[in-house]
Amino acid sequence: MTLKLPKFDHSHAKRKVTSPWLRLLALGALVLTSSGCVTAKKGGTPGDPFEKPNRAFHSLNHKLDTILLKPVAEGYAKSVPAPVRKGVTNFFNNLGEINVIVNDLLQGKFEDGLDDFGRLLANSTLGLGGILDVATPMGLPRHEEDFGQTLAVWGFGQGAYLTVPILGPSTIRDEPGRLVASATNILFYVNERAITFPLGILSTINRRANLIDAIKEVDESALDRYIFVREAYLGDRNFLIYDGNPPLEDLFEDEFDFEFEEEEEQE
Repeated sequence: MTLKLPKFDHSHAKRKVTSPWLRLLALGALVLTSSGCVTAKKGGTPGDPFEKPNRAFHSLNHKLDTILLKPVAEGYAKSVPAPVRKGVTNFFNNLGEINVIVNDLLQGKFEDGLDDFGRLLANSTLGLGGILDVATPMGLPRHEEDFGQTLAVWGFGQGAYLTVPILGPSTIRDEPGRLVASATNILFYVNERAITFPLGILSTINRRANLIDAIKEVDESALDRYIFVREAYLGDRNFLIYDGNPPLEDLFEDEFDFEFEEEEEQE
């Protein structure tokens, strides 16, 4: 099998990583402001052959979040001081650094792999197990790499877009990344539910608390929430695959064909 590798710029100096939800909001806004009205072409949307069940799972996930997770996350955000929440975020980010390092190496980013190993070492020791991010001020910023990006670098196509129950947006190419992320997390090998279960709940609540404002913005601004999330997710993944420097043409790539209905100007 011949792998066609995309033209990636792996220069460490040019790598740019911003908040994923800031990227999602920006990309989603681009989708919604491209025209007055957006409708999927008849016969289905290319790249999203499972749109009907995807929409059903999207609606289910949103309802479960609204009823169960959102109230808990809001209560957590109000009762737990921001510095403490930041420490919790740093701790779980640190647990994910091994996954980042593995995928750095699999993508041939050996310099980044070395830097990220230094980041893991610094935060795990001087940073008190990752609670403090001492690596960033040392010139070792956090990167975002996963197996889905690695498969893209290896030349594998995106595949169909998916909305996974409970877990949210994904693609066929991205799904194996969940398994790799779990296998490279040290908690996966801790056979003590009294430790892993509370930590899993804390991670979920803390992550949702970090997204309160971003998700509120999506809920208030999206004309079609499903399309907003889908396009923003796919655009964000493209952003990460190209390390923050996607080719301009890829931003408007016809992965999803839409008919744009311009509102006629009234004379």
